[in-house]
Formats: sequence, C-alpha cells, structure tokens
Amino acid sequence: MISVKALWKEFYIAKRKQGLLGSLASLFSREHHVKTALDHISFNIDEGELVGYIGPNGAGKSTTVKILSGILVPTGGSVKVMGKTPWEHRIETVSQLGVVFGQRTQLWWDLPVIESFELLKDIYHIREDHYKSVLTSLVDTLQLSKLLHVPVRQLSLGQRMRCDIAASLLHSPKILFLDEPTIGLDAVSKLAVRDFIRHLNKEHKTTILLTTHDMDDIESLCSRVLILNEGQIFLDGSLETLRKDLLPERRLIIDLLNEYETITDPEAVFIKQEGHRVWLSFNPNTTSTPELIRRITLQHAIRDLYIENPPIEEIIAKLYRDVNL
Repeated sequence: MISVKALWKEFYIAKRKQGLLGSLASLFSREHHVKTALDHISFNIDEGELVGYIGPNGAGKSTTVKILSGILVPTGGSVKVMGKTPWEHRIETVSQLGVVFGQRTQLWWDLPVIESFELLKDIYHIREDHYKSVLTSLVDTLQLSKLLHVPVRQLSLGQRMRCDIAASLLHSPKILFLDEPTIGLDAVSKLAVRDFIRHLNKEHKTTILLTTHDMDDIESLCSRVLILNEGQIFLDGSLETLRKDLLPERRLIIDLLNEYETITDPEAVFIKQEGHRVWLSFNPNTTSTPELIRRITLQHAIRDLYIENPPIEEIIAKLYRDVNL
C-alpha cells in the first residue's frame, strides 16, 4: 500500500539579521541555512497493517505524513501510495486517503457538524446512498448523534476529534493517516478513539499509520513501530522485538501479608516498596520465573503476586537515552 525509498526532504530557512539595518539588508540579500527534515528514509507498509510512527519532536514525522498525503513535494526519493506518486496524482491519491491532524480540524468552525459532512460529501463526490450508509455507521460507532447539529466551535476537544475522524472516513478510504489523534483527550475519549481505530483496522482492513507521543496508544494498537530520529529510520520492528532487545526484564509485583517485611533475592533487583506491595525486576533469559517465585513464596507470607512487562514508555525512554535522541 505504501512504498518509500530514499525519501529526502530539505527546508531552506532564512537567517534574520538583527536591527533595522539588518532587516533592510535582508530585503536585498538573504542568507539561508538548510534543515534536513528527512534523510533518505525507506520503508514499506502492507495492506491492513497498523503501524506506529514515533520519535522526538522535530524528527520528521509530520513531514512524512504530509509527503505521503501529497501536501509536500520531497527534495528527492520515491514514494508510492497504492502505486501512485501522491504529489503528482493528488486527486486519485487523496480519494483513497483519510488524514487526521490532532491539532487541526477539517471541519468548518461555525457550521454544525452535519453541514461539514455534507460539504465533504460533495467534495469527494460520494454517492448519496453510500454516504448515508457510511454516515449511519460512523454516527453509531463514534456516538455522534447528539453532536451532528452542534456548531464545531462549541464542541469539546474529544467531541471534535471524534467528528474529525468521522469526516476523514466518509469516503471510505483504504489508508488512514492519524497524526496525534488523541492529543489533549480525556481518558474516556482516548479509549473510545482507540476502540474505533482498532475496529476499523480489524473489520475493514484499513491500513493505518499512527503518529503519536502517547505510548499507551502505541502499545494498545500497534504491532509494529517505526522510530524516527533526526530524519532517519532508527528502528523498524515489533513491540516484542523492542522489549526483547532493549529491555528484556520483567516485573514481579508481590503483595505481602506483613508490610514491614523486605524481600531480597540474588537473581532479582529491588525496585521499590509501598506498604504491602513490593516491586522486583528480573531477566527471564537468565532467571527461571518459577524458581524465583518458589524461593520468594517459601521465605515470605504472600497475599498475591503477578508478573508484567515494563511499560512501553520505559523502553522508549531507554532507547532515547542510549542514542541521545
């Protein structure tokens, strides 16, 4: 569905001189410096994949999405979206794309939501019967029935985001680009948006590229992640590969009957203790999990215990520290 080869994008940024004389001089002669936003990156995304695209601010994530959408023209490289170059075949490409920018809306600010939907129906030349069918499905799934006749400017951020997602899907695109779709949302709205994205990917086989700083979104939705750093693909793999290669440890959380006890074990590292609860970490590649549990239960009175992976935020934070992202 998406093929990117040696994609390269530079921006020329004007240098401003200080003072009145400097401003006047810039009118006649202006110096520039070059900012490389993308540095010969390559990747492929197959039909039906849900891929997380992550990296620090300024890494080039939004620039990539804009090039894939045909909004920007790259300095060099090859991009094919469903076999077409997006900036050369904008109408054909955009008709199969849905794009949601979390900090920008595609809805008309002073119009009721339903009127924005009607305008988008005409822009995309959607057949009336298809439009009604898709709209009914989106309204039910995203719970929009009470919002359709409310002006966009009166919606909360979570409500507007749900309406923006619906607007991007009215023409039934095969590919969906989501750029920070849950930014600023409350917990309930985030869960609703995640559930819908998951449903869309599984039930309709929509190919989704998700750009976000929210690692809960990545862990909840994505089986594969692309990590971008200074315009280059630093890592392309599954979350399991990330865990195994970067932070293979697991956490053993123990609830003691006696909160004043302490737990030590030669093959586990003490993390912290809060009242009755103790956190230990261990490497499952070198430590037998059943043996570790057996030793601890023989030495201490245990109310409950369980094992979990470290949060994905810790893995990404370790990656950023190790490579100075």
